[in-house]
Amino acid sequence: MRALILTLALLPLPALAEFFTLKGHGGPIMGIAAAPDGRIATASFDNSVGLWTGQNPEWLEGHEAAVNSVAFNGTAIYSAGDDFTLRRWPGGQVVGQHKGKIVHIAASKTHVATASWDGTIGLWPVDGSTPTMLGPTGSGVNAVAFTPDGTQLYSAGVDGSLRLWDVASGQEIERLVEHGFGINELILNASDGWIAYGAVDGVTRILDLGTGEERDFTLDRRPILALALSPDRRLLSVGDGEGYIMVIDTTEWRIAQDFRATLRGPVWALAFSPDGQNLHAGGIDQAMYSWPVANLGDGEQLAATQPDFLKNPNDMSNGERQFARKCSICHSLTPDSQRRAGPTLHGVFGRRAGTLPGYFYSDTLQNSDIIWNDETINALFDEGPDHYIPGSKMPMQRITQASDRDDLIAFLRRATADQN
Repeated sequence: MRALILTLALLPLPALAEFFTLKGHGGPIMGIAAAPDGRIATASFDNSVGLWTGQNPEWLEGHEAAVNSVAFNGTAIYSAGDDFTLRRWPGGQVVGQHKGKIVHIAASKTHVATASWDGTIGLWPVDGSTPTMLGPTGSGVNAVAFTPDGTQLYSAGVDGSLRLWDVASGQEIERLVEHGFGINELILNASDGWIAYGAVDGVTRILDLGTGEERDFTLDRRPILALALSPDRRLLSVGDGEGYIMVIDTTEWRIAQDFRATLRGPVWALAFSPDGQNLHAGGIDQAMYSWPVANLGDGEQLAATQPDFLKNPNDMSNGERQFARKCSICHSLTPDSQRRAGPTLHGVFGRRAGTLPGYFYSDTLQNSDIIWNDETINALFDEGPDHYIPGSKMPMQRITQASDRDDLIAFLRRATADQN
């Protein structure tokens, strides 16, 4: 169906709540879950989950790479991420594992489902019995959603397919949608008989499960990266790669709100509070922001204080620019690691790789005899971490120009030295 660009209008909304932020993570916020008792869980690029009952979180540590998704299920919390594992808290035990990163999880009374880029869906019984793997689907799976009774599961994939599975048999029941745009997110509203899904083309589509008809909403921003449905099912919020949040009125099927939520960067995570009065959001900033639904867009933006990695490149030397682009989202330069995904680089010159106390290194680095100096740092970015230190957790990246590597090394020598 041809996409509809609808006139923005205001809705009668709930009573005013409060704007607030949750700060403490050392990297972008990738996932948010809100529990009925008011607790909030945040999944972050800093390899951790924050469990918030106030402004001071309990840190759930154990993942060895970025955490992409988190979900409450009764008294347990489940999280999953780039280390291919599904973990259960408290305790952080690994209860499931894929052969690729896990990007989304969903929970029913009996199972936790995992969507993985290895092309499969994991069904992990909460009682610890034998799991079932659905697929392979032929491409990465981005999102999953159980039906209310937990007997069926919807999945969305990179191949643009929206599939329905039978949980008991593990068989695909039908393929509801097939098109050329990868589907990143989905929300099932079984009570009203529709499912919403957001794709890389920037369109949010609502499929009527009874008639098969679709409604399309777009404001020409791509890709769609986050969806959340309010508890009363009246509002569907949509986060995109350009940093905007669009809110759709699902009773009149019109765009009710649209505002820029971020200073820069995408909206990766959305969740409504259990009472429906607040909308929580996360992005490239190291904090979760929550707006009263009654006045969305009137408060602060995500990344209201510009992080170092978002500084104007023209205000930095070439060496600092290389650090900002290649290193700063994972590493700090201070004695404190600032909860980043990687260890601090303070005092890195002359340090043996994999030896900084308090950081969980890969086996590759723990057993390495590399000493960080001009030559080894140059080789790291000349060859790329995947070739220079195969098996490490460092992302694949190179600095191809020798002059850029020289400038980065000179900057690091100055910036990581003990000032005393």
